[in-house]
Amino acid sequence: MDMILASNNAGKIKEINELLEGRYKIISLKEAGIEEEIPEPFFTFEENALAKAKYAYDRTGIVTFAEDSGLVVPALNGEPGVFSARYAGEPKSDLANTEKLLKELEGHTDRAAYYTTIICLAGLGGLHYFSGKCEGHIATEMRGEGGFGYDPVFIPAGYDQTFGELPAAVKSAVSHRAKAMKDFIAFLAQL
Repeated sequence: MDMILASNNAGKIKEINELLEGRYKIISLKEAGIEEEIPEPFFTFEENALAKAKYAYDRTGIVTFAEDSGLVVPALNGEPGVFSARYAGEPKSDLANTEKLLKELEGHTDRAAYYTTIICLAGLGGLHYFSGKCEGHIATEMRGEGGFGYDPVFIPAGYDQTFGELPAAVKSAVSHRAKAMKDFIAFLAQL
């Protein structure tokens, strides 16, 4: 089955393709002929995932899924949250976002954080949602070259290394996205 992934984020597309292990053909927004960036004006991950999935599905008629995820730091009142990709402003920059996060956490002893993700699937008889969460905490400095986004500072629970330092296979087993994708894949397998 061909499906549109309502994203042009190369890191996200690569990670999701790896999690799908070639079971489905994923089409990016650009490959589907959608050049514009889909607005994410909402204050919840669910609403943003829905907006992206419906936008692409309504324009193409092709089964579409969208994923909205972010890093939530309770000590920062939930920031960066739904604004994770643009935490340091425009243009989007993983490095600038991570540097801002570290600066905001200076002096905080509570560095607990979690990644969360919501997948919205549009088509196949309606809308379907899948979620995942990965608890952890924020390191005091960037470590590792792997992953993308906040991975160089996020240390998942049960580990001493950041996602940026851990092998991709470990991240694929414990990440928020992996947990949501597991349920997503199980749903598709029932069709």
